[in-house]
Amino acid sequence: MDVGMAVYLMNSGIFQTLLLSAPMLVIGVAIGLVISIFQATTSIQDQTLSFVPKIIGILGSLVVFGPWMFASLKQYTINLMEMIPLMVR
Repeated sequence: MDVGMAVYLMNSGIFQTLLLSAPMLVIGVAIGLVISIFQATTSIQDQTLSFVPKIIGILGSLVVFGPWMFASLKQYTINLMEMIPLMVR
């Protein structure tokens, strides 16, 4: 395995991680922004008001995007396993 292959593996691993975490992060940030604007306009400073909707939103996004995430991770793992013979040369 040469340096180019190692760089490719690290690059694809980081990209896969970002791709799989993006839907949950975007939904969490959007819900947090909406709740923060609501808290600022109503002067309600309760911590659980922002925590519970984020958890519900992230769990909902995990239910919706879970099958796609699993399929993507499965394909990535299969590609890595198929590349093992190329790495030992």
